[in-house]
Amino acid sequence: MNAAWIIPFIILGGALQTCGAAMNGQLNKSLVNPFLASSVSFLVITFFFLALFFAMPHPLPTTQDIREMPWWAVFGGLVGAVQVFAGLTLIHRVGSGTFIAITVSSALIASLVIDHFGWFRMNVHAINPTRLAGALLLVGGVVLITRK
Repeated sequence: MNAAWIIPFIILGGALQTCGAAMNGQLNKSLVNPFLASSVSFLVITFFFLALFFAMPHPLPTTQDIREMPWWAVFGGLVGAVQVFAGLTLIHRVGSGTFIAITVSSALIASLVIDHFGWFRMNVHAINPTRLAGALLLVGGVVLITRK
């Protein structure tokens, strides 16, 4: 991917995450059962990526790649499912703005900790006063957004 498209693609992903949370909330409302709604949501994702894989099956991992993979790497989707489930069951109760504001701020704080300690094999990016101030400003924004 061309480096000029990285930031716009991330922005698009963030905007679509908000749409996806609202769409999943409506899916849950329509299907009534949150576990069925979650299953439908993930089935669509699974079929989409399987179709892409069959269209572009290369590269494939080597045995060495699989051997060096940490045991926890395969659980990323399950961890993400918690967010999807939270979105489809809670977004109508708190509203899209509040839901995404809390999601973004909690994700940012967790990412600062992950970067600071280099967890999950991430490169270390230490928490410094500037990053901390940014996180505090974001949390302040969340407080303002969630007030009624």
